[in-house]
Amino acid sequence: MINVTKTYLPPFDEYTAVLKRAWDKAWITNNGELVQELEQKLKEHLGVKNLLFTGNGTIVLQMALKALNITKEVITTPFSYVATTNAILWEGCKPIFVDIDPENFCIDANKIEAAITENTHAILATHVYGIPCNVEKIAAVAAKYNLKVIYDGAHAFGCNYKGKSLLSFGDISTCSFHATKLFHTVEGGCIIANNDETDHQLMLFRQFGHVYDDYISVGVNGKNSEFHAAMGLCVLPKMEAIIADRKRISQQYDAALCGIITRLVIEDALEYNYGYYPVLFSSESKLLKVVEQLNHKQISGRRYFYPSLNELPYISKQSCPVSEDISRRILCLPIYYGLAAETIQIIIDCFCSIK
Repeated sequence: MINVTKTYLPPFDEYTAVLKRAWDKAWITNNGELVQELEQKLKEHLGVKNLLFTGNGTIVLQMALKALNITKEVITTPFSYVATTNAILWEGCKPIFVDIDPENFCIDANKIEAAITENTHAILATHVYGIPCNVEKIAAVAAKYNLKVIYDGAHAFGCNYKGKSLLSFGDISTCSFHATKLFHTVEGGCIIANNDETDHQLMLFRQFGHVYDDYISVGVNGKNSEFHAAMGLCVLPKMEAIIADRKRISQQYDAALCGIITRLVIEDALEYNYGYYPVLFSSESKLLKVVEQLNHKQISGRRYFYPSLNELPYISKQSCPVSEDISRRILCLPIYYGLAAETIQIIIDCFCSIK
């Protein structure tokens, strides 16, 4: 089965050689040396001052809301992975959905102001498929109404906008390092705060709120292990090659499918990571036909994101017609390091066979 993604794994001996450093010291968790080294290298790679390595990309969203004292309404996007909405609900806040921009599928920054009420505390937006939200407009609205801005950057690792990492925008940005992601640590994530005081509070939240025997605040277990950090230390040096190979795959799709499907436009100001290859169909029925053809050839696409989050069964209904429409017509095609050109051609042929 050809899946929509495949985890990049370094040579096993390379991984175990890094891990052995922790193994020999029997220090395999609780902010070990490999975790500290990975954090420092990620800061340098991304050009950010503060970064904490964590257990996954969901708990960091919860930590961000807690650290910024967000307790009421959070303006957010309906077009994202379910974790974005679930984190808001889990922290006892209310998600207020603002529809998406039909050009880039991110939250429509021009519609945010109309959704603000006296109970609005924050904006939580997603850089969908690594395409930037309108960060300038969102920053202006947030400043006008004294709101906090959190970016879910699960897709944004390796994306630079106007010379800066997409993960450097907002009060806090979060990222997932799940095995399906471009950069991964098997399971993991990070949280980046632009304020040193907030970063310190997040550090406490990550480790139960205490430092050794000094108990300072509430906290959870957001830590990660040396096993996961070792994987990150092996994958990080390969990022240039991984992105280059994904670009090759994307270009092969582009050359063959131009005029057949609708693609997102990558603006000149964005240095892209080629983390996903989403295609937009003219109708849901056509999408389903292609999915059937792909499945017949043991190839898996993914309806990412479907359904639109405002249609989740456990929240009150809010209308977002653009997101609802896009979510029914979007499909992500297989793209990962090492995907053979011959396999890509089989996928392309499935499109060409559908009239």
